[in-house]
Amino acid sequence: MRLLRAEKGWSQERLAAEAGLNRTYLSAVERSEQNISIDNLHRVAEGLGVQAFSLLKKSDT
Repeated sequence: MRLLRAEKGWSQERLAAEAGLNRTYLSAVERSEQNISIDNLHRVAEGLGVQAFSLLKKSDT
């Protein structure tokens, strides 16, 4: 999620607005301090314009 957000040049605030979620929640998810529900994963994916499964793949970084 963080990588895709960065590739778009978006802040956490922008992604939160696109996904209809709270910025602090997304920040905690990116830092692995909070688990994300399937519903919210879908919302983030739609906000980023990708399929939800792409957010579940392990990144190479």
